[in-house]
Amino acid sequence: MSTATDVGYFPPGSATRRVIGDPAALVGGFSALFLQALHPRAMAGIDQHSSFPDDFWPRLQRTAEYVTTLAFADTATADRAAARVRGIHRHVRGTDPVTGRPYSADDPDLLRWVHVTEVSSFSAAVRRLGLIDAAEEDRFLAEQVRAGALLGAVDLPASRAEVDAYFAAVRPELVASPVARRAARRLAFAPIPRRLPLPVPVGSLGEMAASVALARPAWSAVAAVAIGLLPPWAKQLYGVPRPPGSGLVTTASLGALRAAFLGVRRATGQPGPPR
Repeated sequence: MSTATDVGYFPPGSATRRVIGDPAALVGGFSALFLQALHPRAMAGIDQHSSFPDDFWPRLQRTAEYVTTLAFADTATADRAAARVRGIHRHVRGTDPVTGRPYSADDPDLLRWVHVTEVSSFSAAVRRLGLIDAAEEDRFLAEQVRAGALLGAVDLPASRAEVDAYFAAVRPELVASPVARRAARRLAFAPIPRRLPLPVPVGSLGEMAASVALARPAWSAVAAVAIGLLPPWAKQLYGVPRPPGSGLVTTASLGALRAAFLGVRRATGQPGPPR
């Protein structure tokens, strides 16, 4: 049961609030989607249990709301949100057409994959702009072990070094399959409605989304930066070219997107990133 003084699993001043509350984490979250698609069994669950394009933006919205709830809500609200997700996971199962192996969304290996891709992509994007240092990134990853545990994930990496070791261990299972490439194309060329509810993680519940008009060129820019944020080995799997200077372009573009998102916040009277 929550109380008036219940600040949730991640109190003010935590690395979690610092990272999740920054707009750069949103772009990192999009990057995580490209990364997640490289795991055949994880991708099969998304591909076989989602309706594209109808569920594309609502799914992103629900994911952003869940992440933000865990970061900023009281413990009772966070627990209810986690219980809903666990309930959904119980019905997500089937057979992966790439490997021929069965999958289920509550499989510890798949929970670990989704968790690590998400949290490492959030923190990598924020750190890339110099908004956190290595020590705070490690604090964030360690704090997020608690978030992963709420969904049943175990043996989660708690530092950037452990994240890198995990990716090295899991890479033999990863492949840019036709299913993964189709998902990546859908992400890169997502359907853009006239009015898009864009999930923007912010500093308090009830301010988790800003309804903005997003034109095709703007979304293309977001997708390009998200791809640019992928680890080098993931780009290699996708066959993404890495011309000289592309890293600098990605960093500058990420900074520009962050500034644009902060402009939306100011225009709608929302608070800036928490400190």
